[in-house]
Amino acid sequence: MNRVFLSVARSMAIVALAASSLVHAAEEKKAVAADPAKGEAIYTNGDAARGLPACVSCHGAAGASTIAQNPKLAGQHEAYVYKQLVNFKGPDRKNPIMTPYATMLTDDEMKNIAAYMDKQPAKPGAAKNKDTVELGKRIYRAGIADKNVPACASCHGPNGAGIPAQFARLGGQHQEYTTAQLVNFRTGAR
Repeated sequence: MNRVFLSVARSMAIVALAASSLVHAAEEKKAVAADPAKGEAIYTNGDAARGLPACVSCHGAAGASTIAQNPKLAGQHEAYVYKQLVNFKGPDRKNPIMTPYATMLTDDEMKNIAAYMDKQPAKPGAAKNKDTVELGKRIYRAGIADKNVPACASCHGPNGAGIPAQFARLGGQHQEYTTAQLVNFRTGAR
């Protein structure tokens, strides 16, 4: 009986080891690193053969958008940019401009663009309405208790650097873009 038990136990251990090796090999294959240089090429040049415009035309050189309605992507977390591109392809974030473009991108292209954006230095921004700066600081740091609005800093960090994959970098972002996104969250559009 012991010999049969040992034989079965040994067989099970071999099967488990083989399965573990296969899973590890599959994970290694999936974990191919993103290529920021390839991301820069798509971001800067697009792909005319596929009708994919260059991202730079709306989001600026190296992600430093000068158009207040278009987010600055420079210095945005790689995981966050990738997640947003994926969301634009699905039902989570429909946008008449970004959805068609994101749909054209392959998964590798989205990862490469995200890696490129992560490597770009974030560009500082400035408040446009000096009268609301102090109120904005208070809300960012402490929230609005009467309305159950949590402090923005609790998720986006004290300096607006965000948390990769979960919460965007807000530091330096266009005021108009940030306002529009807050409205979208409030109305359920996002």
